Amino acid sequence: MKTIAIIPSGGSGKRTGIDTPKQYIKIKDKEVIAYTLDVLQNCPKIDEIYIAAQPEYFDSLFEIKKKYNFNKVTNIVKGGKERQDSVYNALLSIPPVNSDILVAVHDAARPLLPQNILINAINDAENLGNAVVAIKAKDTLIKLSENSFDYLNRNEVYYVQTPQIFLYKHLIKAFKNAYNENFYGTDESMLIKRLGIKINITLGSTANFKLTDYDDILLFDKLT
Repeated sequence: MKTIAIIPSGGSGKRTGIDTPKQYIKIKDKEVIAYTLDVLQNCPKIDEIYIAAQPEYFDSLFEIKKKYNFNKVTNIVKGGKERQDSVYNALLSIPPVNSDILVAVHDAARPLLPQNILINAINDAENLGNAVVAIKAKDTLIKLSENSFDYLNRNEVYYVQTPQIFLYKHLIKAFKNAYNENFYGTDESMLIKRLGIKINITLGSTANFKLTDYDDILLFDKLT
């Protein structure tokens, strides 16, 4: 089954405190998004890569594609205001197909996705219809509100990561349904669940962390 990876890369990364969006920051003279693309490029189960980005970064992305020979990057489309809009723009740019394909959405700022987890997730999606990479909570978890302080059962809690992989026909339906209802989710699995489709978990890795704030960038720098 063909698999197309979509990388939403339109975020501004304001929480890092750096003017340049985090996915374009250079670590060891290499852009963060280039590390991410490396993983997808070298995966035998990824056929094509689509990137949704702001137009002012198109030239940078074309240069990155050429510099590192990312020949699986076949389409760079305009990103939207929110992550959901960016992914949807990329989905709409996929040519009509006669058979089912898988779409794997992966964060531009998760550059250390282990290759075996990516392959496991694609295999699970092929067999089960979808797969969402997630890790079990390890720490003590509390839920704090104005009038309560409650402990959560960490055995029932997962931290959701990416990639999140779905059949194209389900994902495009989920997006259209969300827009019809004026709903914005924080990730694709939330939109799929609204259709009543069961979500399948593929166990991830703490190495697959997302660069969100400046401390994450410092950690990534130490690990590369």
